[in-house]
Amino acid sequence: MAWLALGYFASYIPYVMLLKILVHTMSDAVGGPVDGMVVLPAAALGQLAVMPVFLLVSGWWRYALRPPEPGPRPPAPGRPRPPAQGSRPRDPGPRGAASTYRREILAGLSASLIIGTTTLSFTFSGTSVLFVLLLMRGGVLVMSPLMDKARGRHVPRSAWAALAFSLAAVLVAIGGVRDYRLAMPSLLCLCVYLVGYTARFDLMSRVAKAGVAGTDRRYFTVEHATAPVCLVLLLGAGALAGQPGLRTGFTDFLATPTAWAAAGVGVAYEVLFVFGTLIYLDRRAFTWCVPANRCASLMSGLVAAYALHHLAGLPLPTDAELLALVMVVAAVAALSAPALAQRRGPAAHRRRVVFVCGGNTSRSPLAEYIARHEAAGRGGHAPRFTSAGIDVEATARRHRARMSPHARAALRELGVRPGWRHPRYHRARPLTPDLCRGGAVVYCMTGAQREAVLALAPEATARVHCLDPRGDIPNPAGQPADAHLECARRIRQAVRARFPYPPGNGGSDPPGDGGPHPGTAPAG
Repeated sequence: MAWLALGYFASYIPYVMLLKILVHTMSDAVGGPVDGMVVLPAAALGQLAVMPVFLLVSGWWRYALRPPEPGPRPPAPGRPRPPAQGSRPRDPGPRGAASTYRREILAGLSASLIIGTTTLSFTFSGTSVLFVLLLMRGGVLVMSPLMDKARGRHVPRSAWAALAFSLAAVLVAIGGVRDYRLAMPSLLCLCVYLVGYTARFDLMSRVAKAGVAGTDRRYFTVEHATAPVCLVLLLGAGALAGQPGLRTGFTDFLATPTAWAAAGVGVAYEVLFVFGTLIYLDRRAFTWCVPANRCASLMSGLVAAYALHHLAGLPLPTDAELLALVMVVAAVAALSAPALAQRRGPAAHRRRVVFVCGGNTSRSPLAEYIARHEAAGRGGHAPRFTSAGIDVEATARRHRARMSPHARAALRELGVRPGWRHPRYHRARPLTPDLCRGGAVVYCMTGAQREAVLALAPEATARVHCLDPRGDIPNPAGQPADAHLECARRIRQAVRARFPYPPGNGGSDPPGDGGPHPGTAPAG
């Protein structure tokens, strides 16, 4: 992620500077403000010309021809999260592939709105680079926790603090503008820009951003190929409809030498578009990806603003803009707080073990109580055992639900002593990134659940394992007591294989799948 953010930072500076110098030079030549619509067609054509180059050189164009790969997907609002119970992911089939293509193309259309409004916003006379960036970046920072909340991802308190900082930054930036006649076009562009980002983030969450490389590259390729095409078509439609700036941009302006500089703006945007999209496609929540993207662009905007002052005599950022920048940096810091806290997590938390199943009413609580029983028989300082459900929709519907009666009966049949907390007091709860942080070892009942955990907390990749390396542990929910007892026996066998045997049972560690043994020294 660091090199992506660095690439985004490095590519944004020439994009902004070239665009502002171009408009400033044209304004001096004609003795007045230049309509940004004149520049847009050449910039869009420049990006359209170089877009195939990256897809061909990288070889990613092949992914656009492949059907969607089966794998975990983030849950859509009001829909169950697939797959929750460890069944093998189904092939999406022709109809599913067509639906995925439609969403990817719509994401490209949304991205074209973002590209057009971003370029247009920097062409307005009287608005500084930093002011435009504060409006756009602050708006997306506000949007990111709301989007994660709508998609069922965990949103920490720090994200809501970031939202408040971002709103304050936008208000301070707008409050520092003296001529609101000049600010209104920027605000109109901002509305279209945020609508484009809202649609893009929603579509990206539905078809990609799940940690499946082939799926993410397919999405990237289709969106990447669609966006400049849609932008040129939209601008062409505006020119045919009689918009004078666009009509001039497609006719007289393209015949001038300055059009090559405008095309260079599109080439520069193509580079930063690649870096920016790859940042957003990281499987982590938008409240993690957005700060990396927004911070890089704001810092590049600040560098560009001071460089433009020295090179082209453009005004320096105002005090209000610099204060708003400080607030946006505070918002970025708040969004980054959970990841930073995870790196500083106390060593004591490294002995926490989390068992995960779908709804947290049968398999994972069985594993939790069996592990406690086995650890109590071993003696010494045992890890902290807990359990949770990865199926967000199901766990939310059954939040605080009790352990299955058949599961409690299976524990009694195995002679598991409840210890300080009786199974009848167990209440289902959803898995959150906080449970996966701090060095916790996470054991899942199925491979599909492991992939879902990795999508929720990618930073814990080295500490997330399947409890039974031989295969998935099937869900006994809805089946008779015998099925729950058989499931409990298999879980006990897997737990004993994961932990040192208690005294009197052999005293040695059986072989596992190479995963950590939290009873000794779990990986951090």
